Amino acid sequence: MRLCIPQLAFIALVIILGVSSMLTGCGKKGPLYLPDEQPKNILQQS
Repeated sequence: MRLCIPQLAFIALVIILGVSSMLTGCGKKGPLYLPDEQPKNILQQS
């Protein structure tokens, strides 16, 4: 099977998009968790 130029361009596009989507996750730091709910009005005026 011989690849033509549009097929090579499509394969290159898929590879580039896949690698770029994997690299976008590299900038995230810290543990992955859902933040706790915010406490309701802890400070009370006296």
